[in-house]
Amino acid sequence: MGILINPSILSADFANLERDLGAIARADYAHVDVMDNHFVPNLTIGLPVVTRLAEVSPVPLDVHLMIDDADRWAPAFAEAGAASVTFHLEAASAPVRLARELRRIGVKVGVALRPGTAVEPLVDLLPEFDMVLVMTVEPGFGGQSFIEGTLPKIRRTRAAITASGAPVRVQVDGGVSRATIGTIAAAGADVFVAGSAVYGAPDIPAEIDALRALAEAASRSS
Repeated sequence: MGILINPSILSADFANLERDLGAIARADYAHVDVMDNHFVPNLTIGLPVVTRLAEVSPVPLDVHLMIDDADRWAPAFAEAGAASVTFHLEAASAPVRLARELRRIGVKVGVALRPGTAVEPLVDLLPEFDMVLVMTVEPGFGGQSFIEGTLPKIRRTRAAITASGAPVRVQVDGGVSRATIGTIAAAGADVFVAGSAVYGAPDIPAEIDALRALAEAASRSS
């Protein structure tokens, strides 16, 4: 499995989302943060907007649900056209049942962990998921600085996946930039969410290429 770069449209211009999706056509996915102002202290976009984004995006949607009651709402986002749906372990009452329902609908399934949530309870369940998202900032707002203390958890997550033999990716979201992506890749991540680093760059396609090259080089040398 190669490196994936998934720019977060949380840093895009919400008045010009179709245009800004077109700007990241060189990426692998568009990362779409759905926040409900309950699970996290922010409110972004909901199901109708995700449905429309799926119709116009040049790349598949990687939907990250930062919402309460994920068991109830996540399947609707899968049916709305997302290619991948990630829910928070902290917000799901039956994560395995939910993962299986999402796979039945036909999407990739991710499970997300806040910085303070341990990965160890997931170790025996890894084959139920396609991806583990290790949050490297507290979820809720873009533009935050990478939390260095999350690197050991990224390493433990990768080690557990390797031991399980399951084809599970490790996604990192929070503070990903040219300055941090090499260290994160060396720790074992292979999917990178970058918001302000991409949308704040003067040349967005070039920034995507640069982040990919740095991650690939660090992954090869680790």
